[in-house]
Amino acid sequence: MKECLPGPYTFILPASKQVPKILQGKKDTIGLRVPDNNIARAIVKELGHPILSGSLPGDLVEDNTDPEIIFENYRNETDLIIDGGIGGTVPSTIIDCTGEKPVLIRQGLGKWEHK
Repeated sequence: MKECLPGPYTFILPASKQVPKILQGKKDTIGLRVPDNNIARAIVKELGHPILSGSLPGDLVEDNTDPEIIFENYRNETDLIIDGGIGGTVPSTIIDCTGEKPVLIRQGLGKWEHK
């Protein structure tokens, strides 16, 4: 994971008791993602703790990667929108790390070669 993060990868890991149930899947797992995005990392650094969030549904990715569309859709539901430009629409590569060996679940933007 050290070689891949920050980057376009999501690692599925067992959820500890500290992870809120609403963010866990049916299998008591979480997806760990550290994006290679300076804005996101600066926010986390200032907060002093990780950000917990859900994933975007596949059919809403474009609507939620353009700051102008985000503003129009959520202007009355959020306090702040940071315009960092249009985000990418290719999803992260998902690796399941809950078993003995990592398993590629979805090939996305990140290249994956299990070593």
